[in-house]
Amino acid sequence: MKAHMRQGWRMTFKHFHFVLLLFVYQLIWGFFLYRIIDNTVAPLLRRFPSASTTDRAVQTYMTEAQFQLFKTDLIDPYLWLIGGLFLARMLLTPLFNAGFFYSLHQQSKDGGNTRFLEGVRKTWKPITLLYWIQAVLLLAPAWWIFPKVLHILLKSDTASEVLTAIVPGALIWMLWGGLLHLLFLAMQFGAVSGDGIIHTLWLSIKRFASYVAISFLMWGIAVLLGLAVTSISMLWAGLFALILHQSYPLIQTLLKVWTIATQYHYLKSER
Repeated sequence: MKAHMRQGWRMTFKHFHFVLLLFVYQLIWGFFLYRIIDNTVAPLLRRFPSASTTDRAVQTYMTEAQFQLFKTDLIDPYLWLIGGLFLARMLLTPLFNAGFFYSLHQQSKDGGNTRFLEGVRKTWKPITLLYWIQAVLLLAPAWWIFPKVLHILLKSDTASEVLTAIVPGALIWMLWGGLLHLLFLAMQFGAVSGDGIIHTLWLSIKRFASYVAISFLMWGIAVLLGLAVTSISMLWAGLFALILHQSYPLIQTLLKVWTIATQYHYLKSER
């Protein structure tokens, strides 16, 4: 695993310009998403009854919210806005993936310069198709889960009841999402490398245990580093902690690219 991680780091360093591009893309996406949530959720929370009020006031608030959601068109503009942002992300993210994955393949094959734009031109179609299929399979359970979650939120009296009902399904959904991510990532590698989608998928399944292990190792490094940065920011107030906290999103993006490069090198070396 160390060899794959070292080679993945070398490939990441050669694609540092892509790290910066991806960081800016995620920053812009996060800003717009934050503004939407802040402008919609904050006014609702300000109207929520205070802790000193009775349970009847809370029940009245929930009943009014249910009426506003289901009997009026109050939420329609927000749904259209969120849908537009989601569609933009569904169109732009595959382009980033196509350019980066293709550049990884060319870099590992013959070295030289990175080929991000060339990858976008040559491989955006299969990458986009795979990305959309993955998104559909990931969101498919929501058709069944969301109505049940909404029913639980409206009918439950305590937070413990909500967590008890929601957490098991959420964990299963997370596992499903992780499985889809790993398998479709392998298929996208096959699409840009010319090895074939089915061949690379079968390779990832055949070596699934080690593929999952190296993926979890990289994800674990990211989680531990995130906990370390959070702890330093909370316990060691100062200029260094402020700089570290503000720069962590860039570090997080670097770790994400390193993880993908390591996964690619592992599957490529096991062909």
